[in-house]
Amino acid sequence: MEESQYLYLSHNVSNLVYHIVCPAKYRRVVFDETVDEHLRQICLEIEKRYDYIVFLEIGTDKDHVHFLVQSTPNYAPSKIVQIIKSITARQIFVECPQVKKQLWGGQFWSDGYFVATVGKNQNESVIKEYVKTQGKQDAEYKQLYLKFQQQKITSLWKDTP
Repeated sequence: MEESQYLYLSHNVSNLVYHIVCPAKYRRVVFDETVDEHLRQICLEIEKRYDYIVFLEIGTDKDHVHFLVQSTPNYAPSKIVQIIKSITARQIFVECPQVKKQLWGGQFWSDGYFVATVGKNQNESVIKEYVKTQGKQDAEYKQLYLKFQQQKITSLWKDTP
């Protein structure tokens, strides 16, 4: 499992990791395998577009999503949540029209969210494990993305002739 890295910018060095939880509107059970895969792909596109957002872990339960996100101090956690929620909602409604029928109000996410900072040396691994096991008691949790797995697969492809 890869841990977060120190981010070196022109005027600062940082390691800010946020645990973000976003519930679906009306706490509806909208996350199935199709929506999970689309959500993962959308988050990877967000990571490419915004160089200051790095998804370390993404996991879903029946009616909410856990994100473990690394960023820089130049951007407030509320701005990061705004970017994630707005882009994912718009794209999921386009790519998964059945979800829009379940959420009659035209919004994918509820207005609120949870965010907490995660320390590198003390509780990052604990939070990662919590995000992984969230929903396991109901066997509904699906790990959508783990940064280490993606890099390991990429490096394997680079090493092959």
